Amino acid sequence: MPLPGKVTVSAGGIVLNRDGHVLLVNQRGTSWSFPKGHVDCGEEPLEAAIREIREEAGVLELKLISTLGAYGRYKIGLNKDEDKGEWKVLLFFLFKTKQMELKPQDPHNPEARWVEVDKVEALLTHPKDKGFYKSIRSQIGSESG
Repeated sequence: MPLPGKVTVSAGGIVLNRDGHVLLVNQRGTSWSFPKGHVDCGEEPLEAAIREIREEAGVLELKLISTLGAYGRYKIGLNKDEDKGEWKVLLFFLFKTKQMELKPQDPHNPEARWVEVDKVEALLTHPKDKGFYKSIRSQIGSESG
């Protein structure tokens, strides 16, 4: 598979609340994904993941459980199709929080919600996000109780 001219690295989190529900965020009102974003120059991926969760969902209390791994995919374009101009490498961490109230601070991510573990895959927009969630589902299942 040929890579596009632009390759970016993003970091994010799969966040579980005390009820075992998973945090999902709405991007530009058109797609649902896990909270994530670009790793800034000089920033560690874990720091970026925590910052993005704060910005996209308003969750401030996070306890790191584990590193979940990484995968690559094209960016979602404005029309919901893949934007083949940008290949994203996505690094994910598993967190727990006691915080239930969600207050997105990023205007590009207007909504965040807690979703039951079994309903997450159906809500995710990008097929690669669905595949990644499916691959780590057993790791979060043991934490969601």
